[in-house]
Amino acid sequence: MQVVADFAKCEGFASCVIVAPEVFDLDDDNVVRVLDEQPDESRRAEVEEAVRNCPRRAIWLEEM
Repeated sequence: MQVVADFAKCEGFASCVIVAPEVFDLDDDNVVRVLDEQPDESRRAEVEEAVRNCPRRAIWLEEM
């Protein structure tokens, strides 16, 4: 899986960081940073939850 982010849509709610802090963080401008663009399959459930919980739909998964 590939984690993709639309930085222009992110408004810094940090829901993704709360759910998957090993995969997501916020930069100094409170915009999402993807720490691990291709996380291990063992993180799939938390990454999918982070995607579902993003109020701006600024992050998503693409299958490789």
